[in-house]
Amino acid sequence: MSLRDLKIVFMGTPEFALPSLQSLCETGAQVVAVVTGMDKPAGRGMQIIATPIKQFALQRGIPVLQPEKLNDPAFVAALQQLRADLFIVVAFRILPVEVFTLPPRGTINLHAALLPRHRGAAPIQWAIMNGETETGVTTFFIDEKMDNGEMLLQERVAIGENETAGELHDRMAVIGAELLLQTVTQLAEGRLQSRPQQGEITRAPKITKEMAELDWSKPASVLRNWVRGLNPVPGAHTHWQGKLLKIFASEVREHASSEFLPGQVCLIDAPHGELWIQTGEHALALRELQLEGKKKMSAAEFLRGYHVVLNEQFESSSVI
Repeated sequence: MSLRDLKIVFMGTPEFALPSLQSLCETGAQVVAVVTGMDKPAGRGMQIIATPIKQFALQRGIPVLQPEKLNDPAFVAALQQLRADLFIVVAFRILPVEVFTLPPRGTINLHAALLPRHRGAAPIQWAIMNGETETGVTTFFIDEKMDNGEMLLQERVAIGENETAGELHDRMAVIGAELLLQTVTQLAEGRLQSRPQQGEITRAPKITKEMAELDWSKPASVLRNWVRGLNPVPGAHTHWQGKLLKIFASEVREHASSEFLPGQVCLIDAPHGELWIQTGEHALALRELQLEGKKKMSAAEFLRGYHVVLNEQFESSSVI
């Protein structure tokens, strides 16, 4: 059997899933339907926008299913009627057992980590936030436990020293699409056997607003990784003069901490755009900022537009 002989249902919602669906369609795979999230309001005008997967499917004339509940009997019946051989999941919701057990060839997931590391909703962000230099992509069969099923293929991906989560996301979406295509092709041809996951299990839970707040008592190197890992969304943040301040780029600067407390402004050089904040170890030089209600700006632009003084405290929300 070849890839083109398989009837596939593709499940995904965000941009990360799009290269995978495009790759399958371009190679002639029979994608008999896509399952994606509901249309949602977006942008300044809050217009109702279809997901990237839905937009692509409609262009290709592929039927689209958008269930509110994945265990809805009507949705399960619709899937059964498609008589698909294989389900493919990329950046979608957790499937109930009555869904992922439907296809005779199983349900494959593409995960943006080297499983069993970084099981969970935000593997790309946590890899960078943890200061790791390598991650990867994994294809595996879905089972009852999240990101627990038997592995198929993996590919390692180096993380650049200054790479943000957004930049790594875009690279891994393409690399993952290639790995997924290899996986499905080899499965169709009977050349691939799954194997149990082995190694240390780590978690990558969904990022909350509280997690995105910078703890200035931590070393500058840790905070820099936090800034990279939360760029572009939700954005690492602190508070300045009672307002939320997001930080999208920063650098570590060696600086003695004896004169300043963590969170205090320890150096201002407006002509050169230098704004340093003391941390638990060394200082964090802010490079790109966004004050609530304002556009993103460089540190130089921020210093020209706002009055910042030495020793001023950048606070956490708990002390506002």
